Amino acid sequence: MELEKEEFVQKICQAIYDKKGFNILALNVAGISSIADCLVIAEGNVDRHVVAIANEIVKEISDTFNIKPHHMEGINSGDWVLIDYIDVIVHVFMPDAREKFRLEELWSKGKPIELNLALSV
Repeated sequence: MELEKEEFVQKICQAIYDKKGFNILALNVAGISSIADCLVIAEGNVDRHVVAIANEIVKEISDTFNIKPHHMEGINSGDWVLIDYIDVIVHVFMPDAREKFRLEELWSKGKPIELNLALSV
């Protein structure tokens, strides 16, 4: 994966971590998927938490890279928010929704990306 895309994915995952999101997984699906090169999957505790995580991702990516999402879904319901950055697609779920859709199984041939997450001081 190219360095800039890896930095982009790391920033998304750090934003999730900073908002107390959990079970964060980033997968390199380049060559496997025609819809994206990377997927990020994570969880929040309740619908408001999922929405807060999604809003934090959008803010951090906009502030850092001056990039807005191409498309978002689920921001009003909060059990599953999808943020589409074209090459990187982010899924933030409540635990039950993540279990129901099992995206990790669907993309099991994807290569996990090592995350370098740090507590904000």
